[in-house]
Amino acid sequence: MSVLVFIEDPADELSQQAVTFARTVAAGDDIACVSIDGGYRAAAWGQTLADLIGSRTPAAVVAAGTDRGNEVLAHAAAILDLPLSANTTAFSAGDPPTVTRVRWGGSLLEQALLRAPTLLMSVAPHAVPADSAAIETEVVAPSDHALAVAPTERVGATSGGVSLEEAKVVVSGGRGVGSSEGFAIIEELAALLDGAVGCSRAVTSAGWRPHSDQVGQTGTKVAPDIYIACGISGATQHMAGCKGAKKLLAINEDGEASIFAHADYGVIGDLHTVLPAVVAELRKARGA
Repeated sequence: MSVLVFIEDPADELSQQAVTFARTVAAGDDIACVSIDGGYRAAAWGQTLADLIGSRTPAAVVAAGTDRGNEVLAHAAAILDLPLSANTTAFSAGDPPTVTRVRWGGSLLEQALLRAPTLLMSVAPHAVPADSAAIETEVVAPSDHALAVAPTERVGATSGGVSLEEAKVVVSGGRGVGSSEGFAIIEELAALLDGAVGCSRAVTSAGWRPHSDQVGQTGTKVAPDIYIACGISGATQHMAGCKGAKKLLAINEDGEASIFAHADYGVIGDLHTVLPAVVAELRKARGA
């Protein structure tokens, strides 16, 4: 089966995961990887991808299940009047083929028949391993007729250090942190561990941290070696964002908090007491 892969960044782990998934779909046939040149414009990129599908007639098109990957595929699907299987975790060939995809913030896996002349699928983050081989990517220019709208400014995240997507350690705070000032100890611990700071939706809703720090179904999906959740109850929407973590350490004074059902390690206690003690021991061990 011929497969076209939309690549956001060949060096990005999620794009590499999309390639792994595409090789499974192709079942030994060649795959072609393409990226689109220029500043991001969702409608223009979707039109460009739709034009590529029309000219190259692949049997399937795959992209990473990121905000951008899902958005571009959704635009292409709407233009071509095709169904889209978003956040797909598995593919089984057949007539029609069967897909498994994540629903309801990760609390449900749905199996569905995908009936379409061209199969459009985005890959759920961290559902498959990344393809470590070099990705040969063809860079294509946006279609001329798709360039009616152009970006005038690009504003990136203001926080420095390790990004949430790449961090091997993520220290996240929830409502239990109490205030924006309460994140000082979380920032200190993250810095000592060469990690990144995350937070729950309740924190961004309260204005304590920017949305770029949010981990969850409507935020960033992370896959660190260890995820340290401080004062986070463990709502389904939040767990959908950190389920890719290899290990989860939960710190919460409520011993009945649902996050403990997901945790590999748990500390029942006040984070404002526990974290300073952890920071002090780390500094002592490092002679600081």
